[in-house]
Amino acid sequence: MTDLVEYRLEGHIATITLNRPDKLNAFDADLVRALAGKLRRFDEDEVARVAILRGAGKAFSSGADVKARQCRSREEFERFGGPQEPDAHSGDLLTRAVKWKPVIAAPHGYVMGLAVGIVLECDIVVSEAETKFQITETPRGLGGARYWGLAHFCGAAAFAAEVALTGRFFSAEEAQGAGLIARVCPKGEHLGVAHRIAQSIASNPPLSVRSTVRSRRYFMDLFEKEIAAQTDPMKLYLTEDFREAVNAHLEKREPGPFHGR
Repeated sequence: MTDLVEYRLEGHIATITLNRPDKLNAFDADLVRALAGKLRRFDEDEVARVAILRGAGKAFSSGADVKARQCRSREEFERFGGPQEPDAHSGDLLTRAVKWKPVIAAPHGYVMGLAVGIVLECDIVVSEAETKFQITETPRGLGGARYWGLAHFCGAAAFAAEVALTGRFFSAEEAQGAGLIARVCPKGEHLGVAHRIAQSIASNPPLSVRSTVRSRRYFMDLFEKEIAAQTDPMKLYLTEDFREAVNAHLEKREPGPFHGR
């Protein structure tokens, strides 16, 4: 059996690979738990100083596994407090750290929904050219406030509002122009570039690097928590519009009409 998330150490650089390619690395509870475990291993690894997070197969990740997480009964949603299991929540994966080591996201193919949050929470993003991003929570009826917040925190401002409110696909090139992404690399070159940046970081005094990472994630976490305090009480996952959007996705048809309830 293969690991859902693979961990490989080369020198001071760890490579963490989402390894559910047959499902485009869609996140169910098991994949979230596996990623949390590998990030904890990285945090505890005395040799590792920088991690590169990537996805196996055709895409970084298509986001949440709709059938596993969004097709729950009302009772399950109310018990869990949302689509994600309490012990498999993706929203705080990088703020559980003890050592505060930097993580470089190296996305390719598609980065959708939940995966957008994971990528933007990483400290640096090095993307392959033509990678497509989408905040799927907006058309799904779950709201894109958290992703707007992350994009705004990264400096995207007006662009963040547009993509969060429309839920449209946007390219890595657009994201770089808006300040969301540090580098966009030609096809097949993004992992090599990410590795070179990781080597440059790893050559610096580790505690100096970690002080910057800790501060960045502290303020990012504060911003996300303020947004959650406003949006969580809305319980959008219990609305008729959310259920219609999910059913339309599963039935491969256009959703709607929506009625705001």
